Amino acid sequence: MDHSANFTLAGIWASTGLFARCIIFALAIMSVASLVVMAERVIVFRKTRKDSRNFAAKMGAILAKGDLQQAANTNMGKEIGHLGRVIGSGLTAYRISPSDKEVAVESVARALERQAQREVQSLKRGLGVLATVGSTAPFVGLLGTTMGIVNAFQLMAAAGAGGLGTISAGIAEALITTAFGLLVAIPAVMAYNFLSGWVDARSVDISESSNEFLDVVARNLGGSHAPQA
Repeated sequence: MDHSANFTLAGIWASTGLFARCIIFALAIMSVASLVVMAERVIVFRKTRKDSRNFAAKMGAILAKGDLQQAANTNMGKEIGHLGRVIGSGLTAYRISPSDKEVAVESVARALERQAQREVQSLKRGLGVLATVGSTAPFVGLLGTTMGIVNAFQLMAAAGAGGLGTISAGIAEALITTAFGLLVAIPAVMAYNFLSGWVDARSVDISESSNEFLDVVARNLGGSHAPQA
């Protein structure tokens, strides 16, 4: 008897039991979820990087003159990226801060820090899905493999016959879930590491830009100019 058909994908799927199919469906859902997060984050990251660069180019020219009032009154629009929102919060705090230099600088620093934390958390949105898929998908596949091997040996015991040929189809069915689990987990882990590194790099950029802006505020308040409430 030719058993080769049992080792094609269609043959293995046809021979899988209900539990194995549930495992494969669960892994398919996890794979789709991770792919959606990957695509959405890449689109968001590219847009916010582009918007932030445009904002930095425009606002940098204004801040280079040291005119914070002009910077605070300049309408940069809504498409300003993560960097624009952080510096914008600092400009808002500067505009409404009191004339006391130390209080004003501290107020701006707190506003920058709060918005920076919000932006970093916003950039990290969805990465938990990738981390969860990457860490659990192999175990989900292994669960299917374990149950499949148990079923294969039960069938062998019920048939009263030995040898690999008796349980080969069952073992193939069991191992396919582990393979599927790894195929789902590996891209999720790679994407999580890449996107996490990108967020960490942007966090450093935000911190450097915030410190530079705070230096401008301190120098400005050290002169004759004072913010207007």
